[in-house]
Amino acid sequence: MNTGTITHIIGPVVEIRFPETLPPIYGALRVEQRQSGSRLVLEVAQHTGLHTVKAVALGVTDGLRRGDIVEDTGAMITVPVGRETLGRMFNVLGEAIDEKENPTTAKRYPIHRPAPSFTEQSSDTNILETGIKVIDLVCPIAKGGKVGMFGGAGVGKTVIIQEFINNI
Repeated sequence: MNTGTITHIIGPVVEIRFPETLPPIYGALRVEQRQSGSRLVLEVAQHTGLHTVKAVALGVTDGLRRGDIVEDTGAMITVPVGRETLGRMFNVLGEAIDEKENPTTAKRYPIHRPAPSFTEQSSDTNILETGIKVIDLVCPIAKGGKVGMFGGAGVGKTVIIQEFINNI
């Protein structure tokens, strides 16, 4: 098992020294927090030298100290995918945050994955019905598309977004 030690902590950025081999970029690291006893997951963001990496903590770094042991998981951070995840809410680690059980799906994808090619994407153009008649008529929104909204202060951008959220 590849292990390293923490050398610097600056907010969510943790610098770790690995005497043997460096974990790959986007690799997941784990460190046990002394105060709470829970495990904090870090993600390698940069190789800064022959033996050091900078990692981003995916949680609170309170309680971490220089010299703490960090273990390389040898894998990337993955999240569950499939029918069991539809309509659910997850954090970046793939843990359910909607007060329901974690899904038991065996299929998991890394969070840093290439986008699907154009041939893999659907070419149908379905219209997203927002429930706001003016928008559906004048400026229909394609499902899965992107929409921008701009305007001056106090003209109702936030109100329209809240209506989108409420209706959809």
